[in-house]
Amino acid sequence: MRINRTLRLAIGAIAVALVATACGGGGDAATTEDHVREGKLTIGIKFDQPGLGFREADGSYQGYDVEVAKYVAGKLGVPPDGITFKETPTAQRETMIMNGEVDFIVATYSITDERKKKVDFAGPYFVSGQALLVKNETTDITGVESLTGNKKLCSVKGSTPAQYVKDHYAKDVQLVEMDNYSQCIQALRSGAVDVVTTDDIILAGFAGQVSGELKLVGDTFTIEKYGIGLKKGDQQTRAKINDAIEQMIADGSWQKAFENTIGPLRDSTLTPPSVDRY
Repeated sequence: MRINRTLRLAIGAIAVALVATACGGGGDAATTEDHVREGKLTIGIKFDQPGLGFREADGSYQGYDVEVAKYVAGKLGVPPDGITFKETPTAQRETMIMNGEVDFIVATYSITDERKKKVDFAGPYFVSGQALLVKNETTDITGVESLTGNKKLCSVKGSTPAQYVKDHYAKDVQLVEMDNYSQCIQALRSGAVDVVTTDDIILAGFAGQVSGELKLVGDTFTIEKYGIGLKKGDQQTRAKINDAIEQMIADGSWQKAFENTIGPLRDSTLTPPSVDRY
């Protein structure tokens, strides 16, 4: 009887160990390099940013970030049909990278020192700047210096624009934070808020979606370097993505992708960024 009980315990222990390994508990997780060898990648994008990362009603994905992601994946050796796009909300991006839910993220992801404590970045692949978006008939908001009188300003939880407003204009505005920019745009159009702030490239995409209803005002007042976020310490993948970004710029695909998805960005001239090989 004791032998049988010992045997049962041993078998049970082995079964638990096998289940834990199968579920990733304690086992070595597959790396991005492993996924590339399999011809598959899971890439994080936004699903609700017109012109950048947008999921259409038919399930397809459109936008500049999508084109950058597909180009980079191709240079890594993964074709478009090997890509699974996954929605990565602003406040969850670092967690999703650290948990291995995505191989990398291309989602208007500003490179900051605080974020670099948790994840690494390739790039930048684009340099943007924070701006303001208002209704077309608005006349009393002409730039960041006019954000007075307790105006309601909307941005997204966990975003660098929201933090910047908190740090520099908290006394002059009533900050309204929402889960995504689509909600901010809806609030602006309904009159629930007075102004929306984030990077000009994002605002331009939303303004283009409702032509003539919204407008960008004033000059940009920050510099936002968009990077491709990936697991911290994965220098091999980071170097390959940096190579891909430089190739995209050099062969003209970078500018072509922008023009086909975003179009003219006010009066700005597209200037390719320099990749940071830190």
